[in-house]
Amino acid sequence: MILKNTRISTTPQFNGWTIVVLVVAIIIAMPIIFVFSSVFTNSEGVWTHLTQTVLKDYILNSLWLMLGVGTGVLVIGVGTAWLVTMCRFWGSSWFEWLLLLPLAAPAYLLAYAYTYMLDYFGPVQTGLRDLFGWTSVQDYWFPNVRSLWGAIVMLILVLYPYVYLLARVAFLEQSVCTLEASRSLGCNPWRSFFTVALPLARPSIMAGLALALMETLNDFGTVEYFGVSTFTTGIYRTWLGMGQRAAAAKLAAFLMLFVLILIVLERWSRSQARYYQTASATQQLPKYQLGWLRGSLAWLSCLLPVALGFIIPASYLLQLTISNFEDTLDKDFWRLTNHSFILAIISAVLATIISLIMAYGQRLQPNLIMRSAVRIGAIGYAIPGSVIAVGTLIPVGQFDNAFDSWMKATFGISTGLLLSGTIATLIFAYLVRFLAVAFGSIESSLNKITPNLDDASRSLGYGATSTLLKVHTPLMWGGLITSTMLVFVDVMKELPATLVIRPFNFDTLAIRVYQYASDERLVEASAPALAIVLVGIIPVIFLSFRIARFRANF
Repeated sequence: MILKNTRISTTPQFNGWTIVVLVVAIIIAMPIIFVFSSVFTNSEGVWTHLTQTVLKDYILNSLWLMLGVGTGVLVIGVGTAWLVTMCRFWGSSWFEWLLLLPLAAPAYLLAYAYTYMLDYFGPVQTGLRDLFGWTSVQDYWFPNVRSLWGAIVMLILVLYPYVYLLARVAFLEQSVCTLEASRSLGCNPWRSFFTVALPLARPSIMAGLALALMETLNDFGTVEYFGVSTFTTGIYRTWLGMGQRAAAAKLAAFLMLFVLILIVLERWSRSQARYYQTASATQQLPKYQLGWLRGSLAWLSCLLPVALGFIIPASYLLQLTISNFEDTLDKDFWRLTNHSFILAIISAVLATIISLIMAYGQRLQPNLIMRSAVRIGAIGYAIPGSVIAVGTLIPVGQFDNAFDSWMKATFGISTGLLLSGTIATLIFAYLVRFLAVAFGSIESSLNKITPNLDDASRSLGYGATSTLLKVHTPLMWGGLITSTMLVFVDVMKELPATLVIRPFNFDTLAIRVYQYASDERLVEASAPALAIVLVGIIPVIFLSFRIARFRANF
């Protein structure tokens, strides 16, 4: 083991890299700062109307969503992670990566698919009526999926992998000696889980839970389609339906308050306890061999989330696409695919470049100001897309109007809207939202490079920029590709920000799926939805590969 003594300077040294990182962080954080400042703006009485009519519903529905989704992802994520990590049963090695598949499908795609399947004229109810001879809805009762509980179930099915992934890694890292000590003291598997393994994994589990709840607050397509009033739907209706930007900004600020509370609670939970391993975790973890009955229950417990969260909806979308390929795989589909790929590629490349600049700037000047600037610039992933859309469009619109007024007064020329409703503004919103995804991967790769290489490079006459391009970049090529891929997939799936900011007549696959589903035309929406799912499988395969390599090291 190589121990490195790192001293963080609190005295800033303002060179070119410092200035660049500070400017980038300020620009990226501007939409979030603007949303916060909107609390003090005048909303012309609309805010009072919202507080008296719908704000209570927004708060209650958001709380119920968080409670239901939080409970579901904890039970499924932690339970399945423990089963595949610590138990032996038929198919357990396959479920290690199969349980990640629901990450590929956004919740709104599941909402559209299951609504179509479970509707009165869908294949499920039609089959039940044919089987039992029922003739009308009065002959039987069937749950309404378009409800609050339906939204909770959809979100649980796609968000539990956040908890599963982090809990599984935490279980793999636990010391063998600790678990064997619990067994020697007479603890059965259940007691070892609740008294030893679960407390040790709590920090990772809480981090996964916080991510799942943030995505719950960010969801728009599912709750809007199911008619559940939340802050994201309220922001969209207030902005486009009522035309009240100030009131929409206040709703966005209120939603950010929920996110900040989640962040504070997650940090507080991890700070309240410290868990240390007293031995190396380099030995193979001892697994419980399950008998036929328990093994069958474990197999079923792992199969249901995968089947409901990916296999069934993906198979249904594939069947609709193939059986109606003349209507689904038309010219419009390829045009939308082209739009989505253009946005995703540009955003992913820019996010990777900016993240590389920020991470390297922090490496060169690890002082308090630089580290704070980097963290502020990477906070966007915790902010819902609808909030970022509001925080982006309002200042951009104000700039366009101010610049147009100045040009008219000075030169008599009207410039119109230069930035509002353009691809550039949409890509900027993507960068604010997903820069943290790219930064995390690049920072991790850069930290693995020993500082001795920096010293050797400088001794050969290379400057900071030359060292980055000729030494560090080739060594962290895998991290660069990973960050690009993750941002690419996230942009392909993003709906709220795209729906609000997109230019006129520039739809994407996610927008078209939303539009078709809103018009009850899932057949036409099947191909775009399936394309989003297939693209989403890419990071799942990558994560599965990383976990397999991680496990091989033990």
